[in-house]
Amino acid sequence: MATENRINFWRRNAKVPGSVQPVYGAQHPPLDPRLRRTYPKDTKPKFNNLKSKKASSFHEFARSTNDAWDIDEEEDEDFLSTPAPTLSSPSGHHSTSTQDQQQQIQADDTETGVSDRLAPPSTEALDFQDVQEEDAEYWEHVNGKVVKSSSDAHLNMSSVRSSLQKQQSLPVRPIIPLVARMSDQNASGAPPMTVREKSRLDKFKQLLASPNTDLEELRKHSWSGIPREVRPITWRLLSGYLPANKERRELVMKRKREEYFGFIEQYYHSRTDEHYKDTYRQIHIDIPRTNPLIPLFQQPAVQEVFERILFIWAIRHPASGYVQGINDLVTPFFVVFLSEFVKDVENSEVAALPLDTQRNIEADSFWCMSKLLDGIQDNYTFAQPGIQNKVKALEELVSRIDEDIHNHFKRYEVEYLQFAFRWMNNLLMRELPLRCTIRLWDTYQAETEGFTHFHLYVCSAFLIEWRKEILSMVDFQGLLMLLQNLPTIHWGNEEVGLLLAEAYRLKYMFADAPSHYKR
Repeated sequence: MATENRINFWRRNAKVPGSVQPVYGAQHPPLDPRLRRTYPKDTKPKFNNLKSKKASSFHEFARSTNDAWDIDEEEDEDFLSTPAPTLSSPSGHHSTSTQDQQQQIQADDTETGVSDRLAPPSTEALDFQDVQEEDAEYWEHVNGKVVKSSSDAHLNMSSVRSSLQKQQSLPVRPIIPLVARMSDQNASGAPPMTVREKSRLDKFKQLLASPNTDLEELRKHSWSGIPREVRPITWRLLSGYLPANKERRELVMKRKREEYFGFIEQYYHSRTDEHYKDTYRQIHIDIPRTNPLIPLFQQPAVQEVFERILFIWAIRHPASGYVQGINDLVTPFFVVFLSEFVKDVENSEVAALPLDTQRNIEADSFWCMSKLLDGIQDNYTFAQPGIQNKVKALEELVSRIDEDIHNHFKRYEVEYLQFAFRWMNNLLMRELPLRCTIRLWDTYQAETEGFTHFHLYVCSAFLIEWRKEILSMVDFQGLLMLLQNLPTIHWGNEEVGLLLAEAYRLKYMFADAPSHYKR
């Protein structure tokens, strides 16, 4: 009986330190705060009774937490015993059971309607009869021995009523695309094409059609966002992959694509060699973790593309090799270049595209990612000095911008490295939905040092955005949980635009004034 109660306790309390939870962000968007379980004061479960003292420092927290990403030896053996795939055949190393689970999850989400579940219900739907029906369904679970005590039943029914009351009090807001959506619709629910946006699109087309594109003028217009229709060619130009001269573009693109597939023929077969085996193994493990909630990135054809891109880049850059986090940086380029050929990116089947189209998307993604990484490669060399320096710079900047937040972190022994390392390593991709990352990168590519210098101010503005929530947390564990699960699932272009505007203001005030507000 004691063992059974203990098992049920861990099933009910998913947020207890030590439980295996996904890291939310771009790959796992944060939970909608309206869906979080709320408890009345007298029935709130006391999770802290597991320990006599709450973790108040990083070392105590680390001792009470298991690593969710450990790969056990059995998985390693399965990987080593699996034959490596060929370039022309379907991937042989993707687990059939994993694909079945993903398909089942996707089917369940389609049937129940993810957007419908996350949308604030109307007042007509929240009548007492619905609550009675939910209570009846709940007691059926009780009879099925899912709940073991009457106190548990009372707790669950109270939380349902409290959650419904909370949802009633929330303002009704148009629902924008959520986790599996990559469209760049505004959070305000505005039409996708306004008069102003049409005028901007015409200006972009005029710039791109000129014999020699004015890159400075193109950057100026790209800062506030690039229209979807011209984003692929604009990204190729701003990243330095294609020349400004229009006549030379096709020739350069053809040569670079052939060069990439020459690398494939020359190096990809060596992935099973002893020297590169560990690199390929780590890439193979990380690829399924890349945006696992977005079906597009679980397609075998897409995962094979990512494996080739990352492996070729790693062996051509031995100073850093492959480092976890680089896999995330391929996704925005891949989605943008795919959108050139497919309107509904979220539901597209990449394997159904013509082979030449697939190859062009893959080669362009490789070269644009390479151009990006050339500017931030010190983030991924030994000991990652680039990230260490950026985190220290962020700490110094926040201490000048908002001393209250800085002192709050010091009071509860929160180190910037514990949350900001991922912000620098993944360029905020795990903190924001992918649609927001694409909009963010429009501006990064328009800035002279967007992915390095300007990113520091974006991170500062992003941190200060959650000032109220940060200062309300009065313990180490709560602060770290908040900073690693910031609720950005409903963000769209509107929120990203405000974030970038604040980052620009901070840059204007502090970039050329190292002693401004310094104490």
